[in-house]
Amino acid sequence: MKISGDLTFIYKSADDAKVVFDSLEVDNENYLKSRLNNNTIEYEVNSEKLGSFLATVDDLIASEIVVEKIVEKTKQ
Repeated sequence: MKISGDLTFIYKSADDAKVVFDSLEVDNENYLKSRLNNNTIEYEVNSEKLGSFLATVDDLIASEIVVEKIVEKTKQ
């Protein structure tokens, strides 16, 4: 069985999106496809197993939350 899904993160600015994209791209390389478009990051996740798919999405969201918090803290 093949499982696929798309996640889109929308940021307040293109600069914020770029920081998050660059921060996560190192860890995401070879695991999922990603595109940066202005203030939006689009991720395409594909897997053969549901468990792997869910783990990848969970890791991506958890990592994004951490980077987003760092970006917000550095603006204060």
